[in-house]
Amino acid sequence: MADADEYGAQVTKQGSLVRQLKKDGAEPEKIKAEVDKLKSMKGELEKLLKAQSASEPQLNRAAFDQMLVRKFFVVPSFEIHGGVAGLFDLGPPACGLKANILNMWREHFVLQENMLEMDCTNLTPHNVLKTSGHVDRFTDLMVKDDVTGVCARADKLLEDAIDHLIDNNPTMSQAEKDEHLLIQRQADAYKPEEIDVLLKKYDVKSPEGNPFGASFPFNLMFKTTIGPEGTSDAYLRPETAQGLFVNFKRLVEYNAGKLPFAAAQIGLGFRNEISPKGGLLRVREFCMAEIEHFCDPNDKAYPRFELVKDKVLTLFSSDNQLSTGKTEQMTIGEAVGKKMVDNETLGFFLARTQIFCERIGMDPARIRFRQHLKTEMAHYACDCWDLEVKTSYGWMECAGHADRSAYDLTVHAKATNTDLVATKMLSKPQTVEIAKIKLNRKQLGMVFKAEQRAVANAIDDLAQSWANFEPFAAKLEADGKAEIAGFEVTKDMFSYEKKNKTIHEVKYTPSVIEPSFGIGRILYSLLEHCFDIRENDEQRTFLKFKPVVAPIKVAVLALQKDKQFEPIISDLKASLMDLNLSSRIDDSTASLGKRYARADEVGIPFAITVDFDTVSSSTVTLRDRDTMQQIRAKISDIVGLLKALCTEKMVWEDVVAKYGLVAGADEEGEEGEKKPQGKTFIQSTGRGRFSRPTVV
Repeated sequence: MADADEYGAQVTKQGSLVRQLKKDGAEPEKIKAEVDKLKSMKGELEKLLKAQSASEPQLNRAAFDQMLVRKFFVVPSFEIHGGVAGLFDLGPPACGLKANILNMWREHFVLQENMLEMDCTNLTPHNVLKTSGHVDRFTDLMVKDDVTGVCARADKLLEDAIDHLIDNNPTMSQAEKDEHLLIQRQADAYKPEEIDVLLKKYDVKSPEGNPFGASFPFNLMFKTTIGPEGTSDAYLRPETAQGLFVNFKRLVEYNAGKLPFAAAQIGLGFRNEISPKGGLLRVREFCMAEIEHFCDPNDKAYPRFELVKDKVLTLFSSDNQLSTGKTEQMTIGEAVGKKMVDNETLGFFLARTQIFCERIGMDPARIRFRQHLKTEMAHYACDCWDLEVKTSYGWMECAGHADRSAYDLTVHAKATNTDLVATKMLSKPQTVEIAKIKLNRKQLGMVFKAEQRAVANAIDDLAQSWANFEPFAAKLEADGKAEIAGFEVTKDMFSYEKKNKTIHEVKYTPSVIEPSFGIGRILYSLLEHCFDIRENDEQRTFLKFKPVVAPIKVAVLALQKDKQFEPIISDLKASLMDLNLSSRIDDSTASLGKRYARADEVGIPFAITVDFDTVSSSTVTLRDRDTMQQIRAKISDIVGLLKALCTEKMVWEDVVAKYGLVAGADEEGEEGEKKPQGKTFIQSTGRGRFSRPTVV
């Protein structure tokens, strides 16, 4: 059998080839041949992956999904009204888990790296997202079935119609095929009126045989208007980053002009997915945590890189994706040193992301970083790596790490005529040649009116370097006019002369390195990684949350219903609350074993049990979820122990070493089963010390 990894590399290479052929405008016949080859290879790869996964431990998806709903982790939004695809509500345990993940993210990144945190609005004006490219980049042409009202993408319908036409006409001439394939290749580039003509030409109908109406643009952003007039278009933001970019000037001032620095934001993003599937992995409203690290484009060293340089990561480089299909493990220091990862700052955030994932409890064996291929990256990007986490759906992107160069600040500065720059002091003064400008503001105002400032700024910017200004000046002298920043200026609008200038600082547009985390995907992946089933008992599922992220830290239980236990439990609850330890009291009549199992299902790591010895000796038992072991300790000690365990100052083995083990209440007890009642005593045997009920 072929190696799935190596064959996967061949598929990746073939996919990259197809993308490049389309970019280069290759012959339609050549593109179709390579696309057909890619489809065949993908089918073969799917078979290989299926065979490979059969030998790996599989998540019991039915039990997992049932647990999520039954324990109210995640449910469809507006469920009693039929629900809406791509919208979900988080129940109490998932809310607690999400809050703890975000608190750890904030502490791990924002606090430890002295980032500047912001909270920007969800509503974003049209012009902001037009400038960033989202208005154009997130638009597809849609058509609607005139009878059923069902919508579909116009370009996909056209592509399918052409495939169907060619497949059903084997005698079609090559010249005619080429004509159809050329139209197919350009399907996603047509204007609405053009694609409408083509859909009629190819007699495209809905699956029900109904005609489609005129095409219309469909943007993956949710559109709205601001104000009662309805004239100010806006969108629910597709990402949080734009709010940070447009506030760069204030951020750098707040930071006393010092670079590098990072800004961070936690908030919602919205994307009107056409057909969301995969539960929390593809939704229409999602929580994001994003960082924008601003730095000198010529100096991307990171001062704290030494602290993480020995951290070992699993890396899936673009070269390996196209050759062996294998990941490799290496320290981030080595990866940056050999330029597999472009720079120290990007490498630092990759390592910190790995550490964060391990801290919240993800399985390191199911985490990797995949580098974007050159055909995947935007033209302005320097290097991009995705955090991918293995789930039952395969490898899922949970965070992106992109070196976006100076693109974002540059486009916003140009669109708003605002200087989004940083200043760097020179070690010693320098003398440079500039053009000293004297503007004829009256003439500029008469010609350019409201755009006068933009023209003046463009001339002034160009004049800061005589080498850059001289070709412009030569054209101006020769023709009497010249173009600058899209404006045509004439000789009478300003005068200039060559001068020497001593400078002590230089201005530059910072580069941006952006780690962006999808919190919903991280939460879902963590739930899968923590889901487990008790050995020899498939009915007992539990979640192995680390205490630091567990939504509820402690279950407080009584051995049985008894009035004398109630004040003790109330005092324990208050003591836990004083130390910010969340707890749940389960005073139901179910057996102790069943109550332990209920606590395990929602991931509660510890359980305190109050029994008759508690009344006489002020001691309680403390049970660990994962091992089901118990110790007995004084009530006065137990809350402090729990605080140490939940803040990772201690681990369970430390507690056992200090207090020794006792047997807990019957883990397998069935509800309604008669059990010995009354006081307990400690029995020492050759196998250890055990808590035994006193026989009445």
